[in-house]
Amino acid sequence: MIAYLEGQVVVKDHYLIIICGGVGYQVHAPSKFLQSAASSEVAGEELEAHIYTHVKEDKLELYGFEQEKELALFQLVLTVSGVGPKTALGIVNGGAEKLVSAVQEANLSFFTAVPRVGKKLAQKIVIELKSKLGGLKELNLATLSPKKQDVYDALLGLGFDDYSINFALEKIDIDSLDLAVAIKQALKIASGKKS
Repeated sequence: MIAYLEGQVVVKDHYLIIICGGVGYQVHAPSKFLQSAASSEVAGEELEAHIYTHVKEDKLELYGFEQEKELALFQLVLTVSGVGPKTALGIVNGGAEKLVSAVQEANLSFFTAVPRVGKKLAQKIVIELKSKLGGLKELNLATLSPKKQDVYDALLGLGFDDYSINFALEKIDIDSLDLAVAIKQALKIASGKKS
């Protein structure tokens, strides 16, 4: 499973080619990331991408994001049955804040503007994501403090999912606790929330 790539980039119309160790990986990406990558390509800089690997019987596709938050949001949208990775990419392409706002305000037109998303699927997305995006808006769209990031990384390393970790981070005042105590408390809360 590929989770991260770093290397020289070649920008195509709707995807990137990230060259790592002489191998070029085709990576589908949001338009904002494609634009950012184009400036890296011109400057000759190396590009970092957080990757979602989609495997089917007949294909293997990579989807790349500049930030882990965007990847987490993409994976959350993918949890809705009937939404595939290309559709999820189209939805996330509208912007993380706009997506969260569209779910919370039940703005169906935000979703129906995406190809392959009709009114019924848009309603399903809003219904299924409404309860999950409260914490996501507060936490994942803001920068974590260094201590919160340490606790987040510790729980992620133990195999907890993004939603459970964010739920735990929301429930305790991590910055006022010793790191070991904060990890212990977050672990206890996340364990009760793990699906």
